[in-house]
Amino acid sequence: MSGPDSCPRSRGVRRGATLTLVFVSVLATAAVTGSLPQAEGRRAPLHVLPASAAEPRDRGTDVARAAAEAVADGKSVTQAAAEAVSRSGDRWGAVYDQSAYEQFEDALDGRYTGVGLWARRTADGRVEVTRLQPGGPAARAGIRAGDRLRTIDGRALDTLPVTEVVALLRGDGATPGSKVVLGLDRAGRTWTESLRRAELTTETVTVSALPGGDVMIKVAAFTKGSGERVRKAVRSVPGGAGVLLDLRGNTGGLVTEAASAASAFLDGGLVATYDVHGRQRALYADRAGDTARPLVVLVDSGTMSAAELLTGALQDRGRAVTVGSRTFGKGSVQMPTALPDGSVAELTVGHYRTPAGHGVDGKGITPDVPVTDRAQERAQAVLSGLGGRS
Repeated sequence: MSGPDSCPRSRGVRRGATLTLVFVSVLATAAVTGSLPQAEGRRAPLHVLPASAAEPRDRGTDVARAAAEAVADGKSVTQAAAEAVSRSGDRWGAVYDQSAYEQFEDALDGRYTGVGLWARRTADGRVEVTRLQPGGPAARAGIRAGDRLRTIDGRALDTLPVTEVVALLRGDGATPGSKVVLGLDRAGRTWTESLRRAELTTETVTVSALPGGDVMIKVAAFTKGSGERVRKAVRSVPGGAGVLLDLRGNTGGLVTEAASAASAFLDGGLVATYDVHGRQRALYADRAGDTARPLVVLVDSGTMSAAELLTGALQDRGRAVTVGSRTFGKGSVQMPTALPDGSVAELTVGHYRTPAGHGVDGKGITPDVPVTDRAQERAQAVLSGLGGRS
């Protein structure tokens, strides 16, 4: 689970956590609005919470009351709302100040301000760089995948929640050109790099050739346009070649983009069902997708949210063989609500299910072929067995 200027997300996320969706986790939690789920729901208009009235729905009532009381008392609306969300027990509820929410919106559009590195926390608790954006500030400075990230602006990272690591990398409302100093370690050699953040664009869909003529399509996150890029990539695959769809570390993104990606492999039909305050809704694939080409989907514990929705659709519909380890288990629906001070609260309002009716939240998806070591090699072998060329 990683993304630009990010580490994998963890439970208890609040400020800036979802920025892991793209990047970070570029950021990432699924949220669906009250109509068609557009962003992990952030493209439809926000529900606006009056400063003087309580939101009459579920956990929203407590958040509304806290915001209204904060306004009346001259206190921080954002802080009061965050405390109410924390008390509510909503695992995925979060409150973002206006700047953080705007950054997340940019990330969903494939833009972010940062230094262009992806990172993860290793089993021994260290923060390790996993890859870099070509041409980004970190890559230009000579930072490499495998380097250990020790400090950011002098602050040690070993005991910090990963969401704070993300916040430090991106900076609180930082603009392109702002400076950040990274402390690094490479095979025992320690040094610091002073970098200038830049406005970067993310390439969330990449295509590469596999030995034997099959093709791997890697989707890092479902940002705006990702679905159409997957469809275009599938249309360009040579006849007779199989596709390995790599969703490892995909933290989610726009639910509609995941449905669009499903349309590359399905001839219409159900992709997922979901509910908003008990009202049932559904997502469908477009017709005329490629239903014959051999397809394997590669997943791991970092496959989240919208990526799980796509995985579940292809697995339940019998369109793909899934390979890897059990996915993360993020299948809840959040609705964004604008607070009186311009901040935004997101509260869980429902859950989505795969075409066969399986819930994902807290469970994840178990692959058809469970494997942890050398997963890509195993996936390529499975693809060959399905009639691919590898």
